[in-house]
Amino acid sequence: MTHQAPGDGPAPDLEVFSQVSAVRARTAGTFPPAADAGTFDAEISDEWTIVGKANGGYLLALMGRAALSLAGAGHVVAASAHYLRSPGTGPVEIEGELLRRGRTVTQVRTRIAQDGRLCAEALMSISELDPCTASGLNAGLPATEPVPFEDCPRLPSTTTDGFKVAIMDQVDLRLDPDWSGVIRGLPSGRGELRGWLKLPRDEDFDPVSLLYAVDAFPPVTFDLQPSAWASTIELTVYVRALPAPGPVRIVTRAGLLESPWVDGTCHVWDTTGRLVAQATQLNKVLA
Repeated sequence: MTHQAPGDGPAPDLEVFSQVSAVRARTAGTFPPAADAGTFDAEISDEWTIVGKANGGYLLALMGRAALSLAGAGHVVAASAHYLRSPGTGPVEIEGELLRRGRTVTQVRTRIAQDGRLCAEALMSISELDPCTASGLNAGLPATEPVPFEDCPRLPSTTTDGFKVAIMDQVDLRLDPDWSGVIRGLPSGRGELRGWLKLPRDEDFDPVSLLYAVDAFPPVTFDLQPSAWASTIELTVYVRALPAPGPVRIVTRAGLLESPWVDGTCHVWDTTGRLVAQATQLNKVLA
Protein backbone atom coordinates (compact mmCIF):
# COMPACT_ATOMS: atom_id res chain seq x y z
CA MET A 1 0.00 0.00 0.00
CA THR A 2 1.27 3.46 -0.88
CA HIS A 3 1.03 6.05 1.89
CA GLN A 4 0.79 9.76 1.11
CA ALA A 5 1.24 12.76 3.35
CA PRO A 6 -1.90 14.76 4.10
CA GLY A 7 -2.18 17.87 1.96
CA ASP A 8 -2.15 21.38 3.31
CA GLY A 9 -3.67 23.00 0.23
CA PRO A 10 -2.40 23.16 -3.35
CA ALA A 11 0.79 21.20 -3.90
CA PRO A 12 3.86 23.44 -4.37
CA ASP A 13 5.97 23.28 -7.50
CA LEU A 14 8.69 20.69 -7.06
CA GLU A 15 12.18 22.15 -7.29
CA VAL A 16 15.06 19.99 -8.50
CA PHE A 17 17.80 19.76 -5.87
CA SER A 18 20.62 20.38 -8.34
CA GLN A 19 18.98 23.73 -9.15
CA VAL A 20 18.19 24.90 -5.60
CA SER A 21 21.77 24.00 -4.58
CA ALA A 22 23.43 25.68 -7.57
CA VAL A 23 26.12 28.32 -7.06
CA ARG A 24 27.33 31.10 -9.38
CA ALA A 25 30.76 32.69 -9.54
CA ARG A 26 30.51 36.30 -8.34
CA THR A 27 32.07 37.75 -11.52
CA ALA A 28 32.01 35.71 -14.69
CA GLY A 29 35.55 34.89 -15.75
CA THR A 30 37.13 36.14 -12.53
CA PHE A 31 37.06 32.80 -10.72
CA PRO A 32 37.10 30.06 -13.36
CA PRO A 33 37.24 26.40 -12.36
CA ALA A 34 40.53 25.36 -10.77
CA ALA A 35 41.25 28.86 -9.41
CA ASP A 36 42.84 29.13 -5.95
CA ALA A 37 40.00 31.19 -4.42
CA GLY A 38 36.58 32.48 -5.33
CA THR A 39 33.35 34.04 -4.15
CA PHE A 40 30.03 32.53 -5.17
CA ASP A 41 26.40 33.54 -4.91
CA ALA A 42 23.54 31.16 -4.15
CA GLU A 43 19.88 31.39 -3.21
CA ILE A 44 18.20 29.47 -0.41
CA SER A 45 14.75 28.49 -1.58
CA ASP A 46 11.86 29.07 0.84
CA GLU A 47 10.47 25.70 -0.31
CA TRP A 48 13.56 23.94 1.07
CA THR A 49 13.34 25.11 4.67
CA ILE A 50 12.44 23.84 8.14
CA VAL A 51 10.32 26.44 9.92
CA GLY A 52 11.83 29.07 7.63
CA LYS A 53 15.47 28.00 8.05
CA ALA A 54 17.83 25.92 5.92
CA ASN A 55 19.11 22.69 7.43
CA GLY A 56 22.79 21.85 7.76
CA GLY A 57 22.90 19.29 4.96
CA TYR A 58 21.46 21.76 2.46
CA LEU A 59 24.10 24.34 3.47
CA LEU A 60 26.86 21.73 3.19
CA ALA A 61 25.69 20.85 -0.33
CA LEU A 62 25.90 24.53 -1.34
CA MET A 63 29.45 24.71 0.01
CA GLY A 64 30.22 21.44 -1.77
CA ARG A 65 29.19 22.92 -5.12
CA ALA A 66 31.53 25.88 -4.55
CA ALA A 67 34.39 23.57 -3.52
CA LEU A 68 33.99 21.45 -6.65
CA SER A 69 34.01 24.57 -8.81
CA LEU A 70 37.38 25.55 -7.36
CA ALA A 71 38.76 22.01 -7.62
CA GLY A 72 37.67 21.78 -11.25
CA ALA A 73 36.80 18.06 -11.13
CA GLY A 74 36.14 15.12 -8.85
CA HIS A 75 33.72 14.34 -6.03
CA VAL A 76 33.46 15.45 -2.42
CA VAL A 77 34.58 12.37 -0.48
CA ALA A 78 34.89 13.92 2.98
CA ALA A 79 33.51 17.06 4.60
CA SER A 80 33.52 18.50 8.10
CA ALA A 81 31.35 21.51 8.87
CA HIS A 82 30.77 23.71 11.91
CA TYR A 83 27.55 25.73 12.16
CA LEU A 84 27.26 29.14 13.76
CA ARG A 85 23.72 30.09 12.75
CA SER A 86 21.08 28.99 10.26
CA PRO A 87 20.40 31.48 7.47
CA GLY A 88 16.91 32.39 6.33
CA THR A 89 15.71 32.23 2.76
CA GLY A 90 17.19 34.40 0.05
CA PRO A 91 20.72 35.23 -1.13
CA VAL A 92 23.83 33.84 0.53
CA GLU A 93 27.52 34.30 -0.24
CA ILE A 94 30.06 31.49 -0.31
CA GLU A 95 33.80 32.05 -0.12
CA GLY A 96 36.10 29.24 -1.13
CA GLU A 97 39.85 28.74 -0.78
CA LEU A 98 41.82 25.94 -2.39
CA LEU A 99 44.26 24.80 0.30
CA ARG A 100 46.10 22.08 -1.59
CA ARG A 101 45.90 20.44 -4.98
CA GLY A 102 47.35 16.94 -4.88
CA ARG A 103 47.61 14.21 -7.47
CA THR A 104 44.67 12.27 -6.04
CA VAL A 105 43.14 14.50 -3.33
CA THR A 106 42.39 18.22 -3.25
CA GLN A 107 41.44 20.12 -0.09
CA VAL A 108 39.18 23.18 -0.07
CA ARG A 109 37.91 25.44 2.71
CA THR A 110 34.49 27.08 2.26
CA ARG A 111 32.44 29.60 4.23
CA ILE A 112 28.81 30.57 3.80
CA ALA A 113 27.41 33.90 5.00
CA GLN A 114 24.22 35.93 4.80
CA ASP A 115 23.99 39.70 5.20
CA GLY A 116 27.64 39.78 6.25
CA ARG A 117 27.19 37.24 9.06
CA LEU A 118 29.07 33.96 8.92
CA CYS A 119 26.72 30.96 9.06
CA ALA A 120 28.93 27.91 8.55
CA GLU A 121 32.42 26.82 7.59
CA ALA A 122 33.58 23.52 6.10
CA LEU A 123 36.74 21.70 5.09
CA MET A 124 36.37 19.29 2.19
CA SER A 125 38.49 16.64 0.52
CA ILE A 126 37.84 16.08 -3.17
CA SER A 127 38.88 13.03 -5.14
CA GLU A 128 37.50 10.65 -7.77
CA LEU A 129 35.05 7.92 -6.79
CA ASP A 130 35.46 4.81 -8.91
CA PRO A 131 32.04 3.43 -9.96
CA CYS A 132 33.58 -0.01 -10.50
CA THR A 133 35.07 -0.45 -7.02
CA ALA A 134 33.53 -3.32 -5.06
CA SER A 135 32.60 -3.03 -1.38
CA GLY A 136 34.97 -4.63 1.12
CA LEU A 137 34.71 -5.07 4.87
CA ASN A 138 31.43 -3.76 6.31
CA ALA A 139 32.12 -4.32 10.00
CA GLY A 140 30.21 -2.14 12.42
CA LEU A 141 27.33 -1.20 10.12
CA PRO A 142 23.81 -1.37 11.58
CA ALA A 143 21.85 -4.44 10.54
CA THR A 144 18.91 -3.53 8.31
CA GLU A 145 15.99 -5.40 6.79
CA PRO A 146 14.54 -2.83 4.40
CA VAL A 147 10.80 -2.31 4.24
CA PRO A 148 9.81 -1.49 0.64
CA PHE A 149 9.63 2.22 -0.15
CA GLU A 150 5.94 1.95 -1.10
CA ASP A 151 5.04 0.43 2.28
CA CYS A 152 6.45 3.28 4.35
CA PRO A 153 4.33 6.31 5.35
CA ARG A 154 5.48 9.67 4.06
CA LEU A 155 6.39 12.38 6.54
CA PRO A 156 3.88 15.28 6.39
CA SER A 157 4.97 18.90 6.00
CA THR A 158 3.28 20.07 9.22
CA THR A 159 4.50 18.90 12.63
CA THR A 160 2.18 17.65 15.35
CA ASP A 161 2.48 21.04 17.07
CA GLY A 162 1.60 22.96 13.91
CA PHE A 163 5.01 24.06 12.58
CA LYS A 164 5.49 24.17 8.80
CA VAL A 165 8.34 22.11 7.36
CA ALA A 166 8.19 23.20 3.73
CA ILE A 167 11.01 20.92 2.63
CA MET A 168 8.77 17.89 3.24
CA ASP A 169 6.55 19.04 0.38
CA GLN A 170 9.62 18.78 -1.85
CA VAL A 171 11.38 15.59 -0.84
CA ASP A 172 9.61 12.28 -0.35
CA LEU A 173 10.81 11.18 3.10
CA ARG A 174 9.30 7.98 4.44
CA LEU A 175 9.73 6.18 7.76
CA ASP A 176 9.54 2.44 8.30
CA PRO A 177 6.16 1.51 9.84
CA ASP A 178 7.82 0.43 13.11
CA TRP A 179 9.20 3.96 13.48
CA SER A 180 6.29 5.92 11.99
CA GLY A 181 4.86 6.75 15.43
CA VAL A 182 7.16 9.79 15.30
CA ILE A 183 4.76 11.26 12.72
CA ARG A 184 1.96 11.18 15.34
CA GLY A 185 4.14 12.32 18.22
CA LEU A 186 4.49 8.76 19.55
CA PRO A 187 8.22 7.95 19.75
CA SER A 188 9.44 4.38 20.12
CA GLY A 189 12.04 5.36 22.70
CA ARG A 190 14.82 3.58 20.81
CA GLY A 191 16.55 6.76 19.64
CA GLU A 192 16.60 5.58 16.05
CA LEU A 193 14.88 6.40 12.73
CA ARG A 194 14.76 4.25 9.61
CA GLY A 195 13.32 4.93 6.19
CA TRP A 196 13.79 6.23 2.68
CA LEU A 197 14.53 9.54 0.96
CA LYS A 198 13.62 10.44 -2.60
CA LEU A 199 14.46 13.71 -4.37
CA PRO A 200 11.84 15.75 -6.29
CA ARG A 201 11.07 14.88 -9.90
CA ASP A 202 12.87 11.52 -9.55
CA GLU A 203 16.29 13.20 -9.61
CA ASP A 204 19.03 10.70 -8.82
CA PHE A 205 21.42 11.21 -5.93
CA ASP A 206 25.05 12.18 -6.51
CA PRO A 207 27.91 12.84 -4.06
CA VAL A 208 26.73 16.44 -3.48
CA SER A 209 23.09 15.57 -2.76
CA LEU A 210 24.35 12.85 -0.40
CA LEU A 211 25.77 15.70 1.72
CA TYR A 212 22.15 16.75 2.17
CA ALA A 213 20.82 13.20 2.59
CA VAL A 214 22.84 12.50 5.74
CA ASP A 215 21.05 15.40 7.48
CA ALA A 216 17.63 15.07 5.84
CA PHE A 217 15.83 13.06 8.52
CA PRO A 218 14.10 14.69 11.51
CA PRO A 219 16.27 14.96 14.64
CA VAL A 220 16.74 11.45 15.99
CA THR A 221 15.79 12.88 19.39
CA PHE A 222 12.19 12.92 18.12
CA ASP A 223 12.20 9.16 18.69
CA LEU A 224 12.89 9.88 22.35
CA GLN A 225 10.76 12.96 22.95
CA PRO A 226 8.51 14.60 20.29
CA SER A 227 9.42 18.15 21.33
CA ALA A 228 13.17 17.53 21.46
CA TRP A 229 14.32 19.78 18.62
CA ALA A 230 18.07 19.59 18.07
CA SER A 231 20.42 22.05 16.39
CA THR A 232 23.45 20.76 14.46
CA ILE A 233 26.75 22.09 15.84
CA GLU A 234 29.19 19.93 13.85
CA LEU A 235 28.67 17.50 10.96
CA THR A 236 31.23 15.13 9.42
CA VAL A 237 30.38 13.24 6.23
CA TYR A 238 32.13 10.50 4.25
CA VAL A 239 30.85 9.79 0.74
CA ARG A 240 31.80 6.16 0.05
CA ALA A 241 30.45 5.41 -3.41
CA LEU A 242 28.52 6.72 -6.38
CA PRO A 243 24.86 5.83 -5.71
CA ALA A 244 22.69 3.83 -8.06
CA PRO A 245 19.57 5.53 -9.46
CA GLY A 246 16.53 5.80 -7.20
CA PRO A 247 15.81 6.68 -3.58
CA VAL A 248 18.27 6.01 -0.76
CA ARG A 249 17.67 4.12 2.46
CA ILE A 250 18.71 5.85 5.68
CA VAL A 251 19.25 4.79 9.29
CA THR A 252 20.00 7.42 11.94
CA ARG A 253 20.84 6.65 15.57
CA ALA A 254 21.39 8.66 18.72
CA GLY A 255 24.55 7.94 20.69
CA LEU A 256 25.19 9.47 24.07
CA LEU A 257 22.46 11.84 25.25
CA GLU A 258 23.76 13.98 28.06
CA SER A 259 21.68 17.13 28.25
CA PRO A 260 21.89 19.35 26.35
CA TRP A 261 24.19 17.41 24.00
CA VAL A 262 23.54 14.38 21.83
CA ASP A 263 25.67 12.77 19.13
CA GLY A 264 24.24 10.84 16.24
CA THR A 265 25.23 8.62 13.34
CA CYS A 266 23.73 8.24 9.89
CA HIS A 267 24.21 5.52 7.27
CA VAL A 268 22.90 5.76 3.71
CA TRP A 269 22.47 2.89 1.25
CA ASP A 270 21.40 3.00 -2.39
CA THR A 271 18.82 0.71 -4.00
CA THR A 272 21.44 -2.02 -4.56
CA GLY A 273 22.15 -2.19 -0.82
CA ARG A 274 25.56 -0.57 -1.12
CA LEU A 275 26.67 1.88 1.57
CA VAL A 276 27.14 5.21 -0.22
CA ALA A 277 27.52 7.71 2.66
CA GLN A 278 27.89 7.89 6.42
CA ALA A 279 28.02 10.74 8.90
CA THR A 280 28.37 11.70 12.52
CA GLN A 281 27.15 14.90 14.09
CA LEU A 282 26.99 16.70 17.40
CA ASN A 283 23.68 18.34 18.25
CA LYS A 284 22.44 20.62 20.98
CA VAL A 285 18.98 19.69 22.22
CA LEU A 286 16.81 22.82 22.32
CA ALA A 287 13.81 21.52 24.24
